[in-house]
Amino acid sequence: MSRIIWLANRVLQAAAIVVACAGFSPAKSNDQTFALSDTQDLVLLNVKAEAVEYKGRKAVRLTKDVTKDGFALLRGSDFQDGTIEADIALKITTPPGVRMPGFVGIAFRARPDASRYELFYLRPGNSHAEDQAMRNHVVQYTSEPDFGWYKLRREWPWVYESHAELQTETWTKVKIEVKGRVAKIYLNGSEQPDLIVDGLKGEDLRGGVALWGYQGEEAYFSNLRISNSTPLPVKNGSDATGAWQVKCSSDAGPFDGTLQLARDANKVTGTWSGELGKNRSVTGTWRNGYVELSFNAEWPTDSKDATTPAVATLAGWFDGESAGGRVKVEGKADGRWTATRRP
Repeated sequence: MSRIIWLANRVLQAAAIVVACAGFSPAKSNDQTFALSDTQDLVLLNVKAEAVEYKGRKAVRLTKDVTKDGFALLRGSDFQDGTIEADIALKITTPPGVRMPGFVGIAFRARPDASRYELFYLRPGNSHAEDQAMRNHVVQYTSEPDFGWYKLRREWPWVYESHAELQTETWTKVKIEVKGRVAKIYLNGSEQPDLIVDGLKGEDLRGGVALWGYQGEEAYFSNLRISNSTPLPVKNGSDATGAWQVKCSSDAGPFDGTLQLARDANKVTGTWSGELGKNRSVTGTWRNGYVELSFNAEWPTDSKDATTPAVATLAGWFDGESAGGRVKVEGKADGRWTATRRP
């Protein structure tokens, strides 16, 4: 028996030597941790980073003095799906009474040159504003450069921003959770997300993670952790051409219909038939699988068999045999739509 044990040990030792010589190593965690007690892990683009102590902890202070876009990219970060956790804080440096009290955020799926990235940012100075509209601008999502805050706010009011109870010059715990085309942000350990983005607007499904600040502000970051998960099987580039069965759910009730679409390069044309009208002409755009479609709808009124005209808009992604996103009927309804390809 001892001879058998001795041989087994020799085999295991030999196997270990073979593995080592072949350059193999035990599987490592997909997690990345950045203490941010210094700036060595940052690649700076149009920003300045300094190692400081702020509110009792070592941190990185980010400032920006130029109007060009930029951020501090975390060296070696490569993120698609998973979670990003960090502590962030903001010191407001604008004079009293200025209506833009501070910005601080985290970018993800970012290109190194900051030409494209997804972004969640916070405006804690708005949290206790007397103006309710400003209070609703505390947590914001944007996708740069095509879907900035102004475009999203004007075209889809209150969908890509929300209120949260925050304080300036105080550390805020941030967790960003990303799965496919959905991203959620949680603040200060909340079990419920403070903002949900169902249908990320960015073209890139993978990229770096970066610290983001605003011109003239002081943004602070500490204890950042990236946990990568197995990505959902989502790919860009799906075509919209074909017949689609559409279901819409809105604050004014559900409505269904059929889209018949054709695509020529980045232009989409077709028809809608359903509860908002029959054979309504559809026009729109296609960008790597993302569409924005609109048509003149017939909205029902309180009078029997009477309708009123309104413009309907559907925006979202086509993913193989399914699609979905946001829908609105101007001045009438707002909600979500899903679609499946018809044979």
